[in-house]
Amino acid sequence: SVCSTAFILGMATAPYPTAGAPAAPPQAVEFKTRVQLFISCTNLVDKDVFSKSDPICVVDLLQGSIDISRGKFVEVGRTEHIKDNLNPSFTTAIVLDYFFEEVQHLKFILYDVDSPSANLRAGGGELLGTANVQLGKIVAAGTFTMDLELPGGRKGKSGKVKIVAEEVSAVDEDVEMTWTATKLDKKDFFGKSDPFLIFSRVNMDGSFASVHRTEVIKNTLDPSWRPFSISSRQLCNSDHSRQIRIECHDWDSDGS
Repeated sequence: SVCSTAFILGMATAPYPTAGAPAAPPQAVEFKTRVQLFISCTNLVDKDVFSKSDPICVVDLLQGSIDISRGKFVEVGRTEHIKDNLNPSFTTAIVLDYFFEEVQHLKFILYDVDSPSANLRAGGGELLGTANVQLGKIVAAGTFTMDLELPGGRKGKSGKVKIVAEEVSAVDEDVEMTWTATKLDKKDFFGKSDPFLIFSRVNMDGSFASVHRTEVIKNTLDPSWRPFSISSRQLCNSDHSRQIRIECHDWDSDGS
């Protein structure tokens, strides 16, 4: 069910200026819009011995200068932490302001971490690769793919990162969902399946971006997942006619 709340906004009436009062100086107008970035990767480096890497992506924005050698990169967001996956599709969107007439340098940093609360800057995670790009290039392309760079300037050997950019809708609603399944396929040799759901929304180029992942329910073919709430901006950018893909997967501890 979709729940929405209506608000009635009243416009405050400014008093007429008094005779002889100086005119207010014109206000500078900032040409900007709010954008959301969805991030996915392929062929990440495997840093774990007995399983696969547990990636997380941190996004930094250059501040203080448009010159990378003079400015300072400051974190503006990070994705969720995904266990045992070399081809993660993160569901946490990075939301930030895009200024039309400014150069905004972004850095995407992939780490392999054991705990999402670890201090990544102080050695709490192993570096999987980085990529630098201007936000304007991502927005202009809509879907932008780059090679990740390993320490030492080596490219092409640590996988790729794909960023999908879209302007954030002015409309937002809460969507409440409850999902169950029956008679799923048995995928595990010694037990039943360990199912979870992935929700993805279609992009302009026909690809899909993951927007929500349910919890894993162990050893069952008839799962009932916990009810959850998701914003319509996250789910479909408030476009009710947008195609949503729902996939049911069997989780394995080795990431397969």
